[in-house]
Amino acid sequence: PAEGARERWIAELERRGPQALHAVLRERAPWAADEVEANDRQRVVRALELLDAGELEPPAEESQLWTADVRHPTLLVGLAMEREQLYERIDARVDRMVAAGAAEEVRRANAAGASATARKALGFAELLAGDVDAMRRRTRNYARRQLTWMRKLADVNVIDTTDRSASEVAEEILVSWVRGGE
Repeated sequence: PAEGARERWIAELERRGPQALHAVLRERAPWAADEVEANDRQRVVRALELLDAGELEPPAEESQLWTADVRHPTLLVGLAMEREQLYERIDARVDRMVAAGAAEEVRRANAAGASATARKALGFAELLAGDVDAMRRRTRNYARRQLTWMRKLADVNVIDTTDRSASEVAEEILVSWVRGGE
């Protein structure tokens, strides 16, 4: 992309807002707009930047390489567990991260001028503020959104891992594969 292109689109974003820029993207490249949420400021700006640079091409017609006749068989597996147990594991992981020095790492990154992307990482703002409970809550909320997204996927084989060992789960995945994803 041309030098300054991103800055121009960011300025336009601040002036007009993400919905208006998404409308511009939809007008210029509807196929790209379909892939980007209107409120995803970063991706809308990036798509417009790439479009201006001629680096964002419409998808090619479906390649014969990926037809059902020749595609390798796949099994989409999603791992889930009872929410209470998941939240306990998340809380324990956050505690281990804090005990291992995550808060100090965040402070050092902040002092070194962490990027905007790094600052958006789960727990960055919370640890910077010394609010470990907020980090736990935000991580649990993120996990909940991931589970919601996973359950909406077509043909996902959700496996409950609650109170099960890794080897038991692996065996179920293998059995499911052999049976063709049942």
